[in-house]
Amino acid sequence: MTELPPVPARPGTAPRLAGPKVVALGGGHGLAASLAALRRMAGRLTAVVTVADDGGSSGRLRSELGVLPPGDLRMALAALCGDDDWGRTWARVLQHRFASGGELHNHAAGNLLIVALWELLGGHVEGLDWVGRLLGAQGRVLPMSLLPLNIEALVGRPAPVAGGQREVTTVSGQHAVATVDGDIVAVRLVPDSPPACPEALAAIDDADWVVLGPGSWFSSVVPHLLVPELRDALVSTPARRAVVLNISDEGGETTGFTPEMHLEVLGVYAPDLRIDLVIAERSACPDEKLLRRIAGEMGAELVVTDVAVGDGTPRHDAARLGRTFADTLGRGGIGRWR
Repeated sequence: MTELPPVPARPGTAPRLAGPKVVALGGGHGLAASLAALRRMAGRLTAVVTVADDGGSSGRLRSELGVLPPGDLRMALAALCGDDDWGRTWARVLQHRFASGGELHNHAAGNLLIVALWELLGGHVEGLDWVGRLLGAQGRVLPMSLLPLNIEALVGRPAPVAGGQREVTTVSGQHAVATVDGDIVAVRLVPDSPPACPEALAAIDDADWVVLGPGSWFSSVVPHLLVPELRDALVSTPARRAVVLNISDEGGETTGFTPEMHLEVLGVYAPDLRIDLVIAERSACPDEKLLRRIAGEMGAELVVTDVAVGDGTPRHDAARLGRTFADTLGRGGIGRWR
């Protein structure tokens, strides 16, 4: 058993930083990386999270209780916890998974806490806000829709025999899409055209910056563009828009993807979406000239810098990414990177 530190007095509301109002969209570990970096510099930070998870603890709770899958929402809340004892302890509590021979096995404590508040308060947004207050979270977490969603993908595979036609099949479920064996041709949400969370739309309209990525591109990033109201809000917002590219392709849904291909996929699903800034890891840009051209065609300035952890694993370093955000989003001076 790991000994927890003494429980400190619950902190009051943290003073707001003198930074921009930022909305970050995504899910899973990618969104958590952005939030851990953004909370160091954003004046007001809102996470808008995908709600299509169908695996593990989230999938079990979703199936049994008919609720939104809480896992990605939990990870976002944990990423917004502060660096003091209070924040570190609550982040560990949220992420703690039970190990047993019974039905609680592998359930995340944070998932159970979130669902309990949803049932007691009768509202998803209200429940998440209460969890945020308990944690002293440095930002707000919202679902992209108030409906549990499914992701389906059309997947192309080589012909089983030489000279035959390529096979195209449908794969259903976020986990299946993320680990698919084949090339994703297209993705869609079920139900089609779900309503967006109203508070998420308001946050996007009021933002100074909107950030997409990093993360599982087809199962965590693109789904935001498949919610019509959310896509329209991203197109029409007066905020500037930044994209943080992944450090590598991901086994499964983006096997073999180059940085340019990630941007091109966004253009397919939201052709009217203007991008102002693209942030890319230096070691993950085999053709910086081409990436700069593709980014420029979408209206974006490209920042190529060191944002990886530096140990060879394809993970973003919160401190490095935070400094890059501060130099671009925080000071409004992206032109200095020209």
